Amino acid sequence: MHNHTIRTRPSADRFPRTEHLAWKIAEVATDPVAVTDEVEEMIVNRIIDNAAVAVASVLRRPPSTARAQAVAHPVSRGGAGATVFGLRGRVSPEWAAWANGTAVRELDFHDTFLAAEYSHPGDNIPPILAVAQHAGRTGADLVRGLATGYEIQVDLVKGICLHEHKIDHVAHLGPSAAAGIGTLLGLDTETVYQAIGQALHTTTATRQSRKGEISSWKAFAPAFAGKMAVEAVDRAMRGEGAPSPIWEGEDGVIARLLSGPGHEYTVPLPEPGEAKRGILDTYTKEHSAEYQSQAPIDLARRMRERIGDLSAIERVVLHTSHHTHVVIGTGSNDPQKFDPQASRETLDHSVMYIFAVALEDGTWHHERSYAPERARRPETVALWRKISTVEDPEWTRRYHSTDPAEKAFGCRAEITLTDGTVLTDEIGVADAHPYGARPFAREQYIAKFHTLAEGLVSDAEQERFLDAAQRTPDLAAGELDQLNVVLTDSAITRAPQIPGGVF
Repeated sequence: MHNHTIRTRPSADRFPRTEHLAWKIAEVATDPVAVTDEVEEMIVNRIIDNAAVAVASVLRRPPSTARAQAVAHPVSRGGAGATVFGLRGRVSPEWAAWANGTAVRELDFHDTFLAAEYSHPGDNIPPILAVAQHAGRTGADLVRGLATGYEIQVDLVKGICLHEHKIDHVAHLGPSAAAGIGTLLGLDTETVYQAIGQALHTTTATRQSRKGEISSWKAFAPAFAGKMAVEAVDRAMRGEGAPSPIWEGEDGVIARLLSGPGHEYTVPLPEPGEAKRGILDTYTKEHSAEYQSQAPIDLARRMRERIGDLSAIERVVLHTSHHTHVVIGTGSNDPQKFDPQASRETLDHSVMYIFAVALEDGTWHHERSYAPERARRPETVALWRKISTVEDPEWTRRYHSTDPAEKAFGCRAEITLTDGTVLTDEIGVADAHPYGARPFAREQYIAKFHTLAEGLVSDAEQERFLDAAQRTPDLAAGELDQLNVVLTDSAITRAPQIPGGVF
C-alpha cells in the first residue's frame, strides 16, 4: 500500500490531474490485477449476506416504497435491466440499485468497517451488481468490480474522517461504487476519474439522518449514493466531466466540508499490481443493530446469568469508545434514545435500549427485539433508564488502533446491584468478528440466510440462490440474474400498499 497525502490546493497552483486523489483512485480501479482466492471467497460470503438481510426487510415499508418507485421505471435502452429483491422481472439499473440498496440497509444487519470513518461496505454490492446485470457481464467481472468497491471504501474510511464535520459516511460510498462500476465495465482511467468526481459531488450530506429522531432516510441514504454512482458513470461514459479537483480544490470537499485548507489527510491505496484486499478488513453482523451494539449484546447475554433478578440492578455504566458514547450512547444527548415510542431506526442507535433488552431476553431478533410492545414494557423501560455510557480513553485508543488484533468496538460493563454488589465484565469485539469467539465463515453466512429467508422464500428458491451465489465467479454473461431472490407469492402480498407518488 502507498500512503497518499492530500490537501487543499489553490486554483493558481500547478496541480496536475495525475496527482488528484480521484485520479489515483481511478488508477486503482483500472489496474487489471487479479483477485485473490480469499478475496473472491469473501465476496461470495457478502453476496449471500446482502441477500439475507434484503429478503428479511422486503416486506417493510421503506424497501416497499423503494421497490414501488423502481418498478415504475422499466428497463432502459442499452441493456437487459436489473433484478429487484423479492420480485421477478427487471427494471432500469439505477432504480434496481435504489430498491436493493434500501432493502440491504433497512435492518442495519450487513457488513461494517470502522476506522477514521464509519461504513457499510456491502452497500457497494447493489449498484455494482445492478450494472453488471444490465450490461450482461460475467460473474468474474462482478467479482473484480466488487473487489474495487470494497477496496476504495475501506481506504477512504481509513484516511478521511467525515463524522467530525457531521458529514454522512455515504460520501465515501458514491466514489467507491463509481470506481467499482468502472472496474466492472473495464472503463479507462479518465472516465472513471470523472465518474468518481461526480459521485462524490452529488452524495455529500449531513449526519442529521442519524441524529435525534432517526427516520427511514437512514435506509435510503446509501441507496441514493449507489443510484448516484450509476448515473455518474453513465454521464462520464457520455463524455461529461466533474468538478475537479473534487477533494483538493479551493472550494472542494476538504476546504469547505472537512477540516479546511490547512489540513492534510493520508489515504492508503494499493500500489500498481497490488491485489485489492480491502474486503478482508471488514466484518459482518450477527445481530440486527448498529455495529457498536454487536459486542454489548454478546456481553449482556454473557452477564445476565450472573445477575439473576434483573430488578435488583441499581445502575449500569458502559465504559466505551468516544464513537459509541456520542453516537449511540448517552453522550449523544438525544432524549429520543430513551423514548419507548421511538422509531426502530432510533432504537437500533440506542445502546442503552439494546443492552437492556439483551439482558432481559438473552438473545436478539431483527423484528421481535424492536417491536413497539417490546420497547414499551414497563420493566424494560425501568431497566433501560438505569443504563448510561461514558467514554474511556483506552477504549477510544483501541477503536482507532491500526493493529487488527488490538482494534476493539466493545466496552466494559459495570453493573451495580441494590445490595452494593458490583459486577464487571468486558468484551473487545463481537463473537462473530474475525477475532471474536465465533468468527463468521461460509457456514454462518448460509445459516443467516436460511434464518432470515424462512417463511418468505421457498426451500427450493433458497437452495437455488445459494448454489448460484457460491458459483458467482463462474457465472457466464447473462446469468447474474441468478443472484436475485424471489419471495413466495403469498409472502410478497403481505408487503404494505404504498400510496402513489410522482411516478
